[in-house]
Amino acid sequence: MDFELNDDQKAMQQMVRAFVQKDIAPRAREIDASHKFPRDLVKKAAELGLCGVTIPEEYGGSGMDSVSYAIAIAEISGACASLGTILSVNNSLVCEGIKRYGNEEQRAKFLPDLASGRKIGCYCLSEPEAGSDSGNQTTTADLDGADYVLNGTKNFITTGSEADMAVVMAVTDKAKGKKGGISSFIVDTGTKGFEPSPPEHKMGIHCSPTVQIHFDNCRVPAANKLPGLGGDGFKIALGILDCGRVGIAAQALGIGRAALAASVRYAGERRQFGKAIAEFQSIQWMIADMATELDAAELLIFRASLAKDRSSADPKLRFTREASMAKLYASEAANRAARKAVQIHGGYGYTKDYEVERHFRDARITEIYEGTSEIQRLVIAMNVMNQMKGA
Repeated sequence: MDFELNDDQKAMQQMVRAFVQKDIAPRAREIDASHKFPRDLVKKAAELGLCGVTIPEEYGGSGMDSVSYAIAIAEISGACASLGTILSVNNSLVCEGIKRYGNEEQRAKFLPDLASGRKIGCYCLSEPEAGSDSGNQTTTADLDGADYVLNGTKNFITTGSEADMAVVMAVTDKAKGKKGGISSFIVDTGTKGFEPSPPEHKMGIHCSPTVQIHFDNCRVPAANKLPGLGGDGFKIALGILDCGRVGIAAQALGIGRAALAASVRYAGERRQFGKAIAEFQSIQWMIADMATELDAAELLIFRASLAKDRSSADPKLRFTREASMAKLYASEAANRAARKAVQIHGGYGYTKDYEVERHFRDARITEIYEGTSEIQRLVIAMNVMNQMKGA
């Protein structure tokens, strides 16, 4: 077993770090304060091949592995979690969803624009009454001639007001129950009846707009329905979420690592009682805990990334357990790191003059979206118990 990055992965890390240092980090505070979608940075990320990292080159992507993707999202999120979110959604939830569950015609039609960044995607699953209970969908898609007509409301949709395309879950057959009758659709956001609300006012990730999407007789060609694995849209939704959780775990890792780096710098500079606070055992123990937990999170993320790649050739091979463990542990480790970072900074950590205040706010969402920590524990426990029953 080799824990070293290969040459391609190291090259990705170096390229993204250069992008972060030159273009992202100098503007991170300004981006957070502005609450504006960083379209110019998304464009630069696209030029570097970061909008479709794991998508084959024939479809406009970079054709790299999921470890490289996780590295990229972690590096970017350490500087700007908002940009990390935007890229994670486009890569994991939209491009991966179409690659895995679309047919060849859909891949050829939609992926080149999305993977190259000419267009940006969003993912519409959650509803006002379907958050953690994602199977409780009420948005409907009724077949009318050559089109499906969508009606309903989607909630907390990342990038929904800026996206060009959306992957949408809707009920197509009520008789099959709340899960069996769900299908997935690719929707052009310029279609009449696709109506995003103004962005929510959030604690963190300010430049990644989060909106409600209202579907009012929104007509979608029947050819845009994802066939998936036998037409079960709910299984498609869960499979896409597995991909997304790897991205959010990487985002959390990046935020945590940035909080750790800021803490080490500050502890070396801040003096109390005649010496740098880095010499105090209480500070050293916090730093040791942060570093150890984040390294453990990275290993879980890389394991989930490898499992994700193995399943790429056959989507029936699920990596739910690995993805949920990575997302659960990395998000909670990032929040612990951000909390300790604020504590190490003392009163200054509670001000916007220091970046740990932003990391603290940004880290919080990683325990909530793409499935809360509580849901991850349920998923992991069910997976473990089912596996042991079959052993």
